Amino acid sequence: VQLQASGGGLVQAGGSLRLSCAASGRASSSSAMGWFRQAPGKEREFVAAIMWSGGSTIYADSVKGRFTISRDNAKTTVYLQMNGLIPEDTAIYYCAADASPLRYLVATYHVREASYDYWGQGTLVTVSS
Repeated sequence: VQLQASGGGLVQAGGSLRLSCAASGRASSSSAMGWFRQAPGKEREFVAAIMWSGGSTIYADSVKGRFTISRDNAKTTVYLQMNGLIPEDTAIYYCAADASPLRYLVATYHVREASYDYWGQGTLVTVSS
């Protein structure tokens, strides 16, 4: 298993959840990690990304100020702290690893699904109103 996502669940609006994504094998040697989500009936969309080296981050406008992506290099694990959850955040959340040699985040690159080489199995987040 390259990427193992966990931490999803059912939460009331306004609540918080923290997702985790443990990387192993080749995925643990990636340059950047991203979180994406797919709501029912919608296409998968970018949520956030982080560089293993340096920890720089980028976020989708819809989650800025509410979600925080972080990483623990020693554990090769990436987290997504989600606060102020709203029903519109209901989705399956996927983590992904970018194996490119890029040394910094490129917004036009790291927001695209095709830029990532490894994907986790997804974890369901349901926010009730």
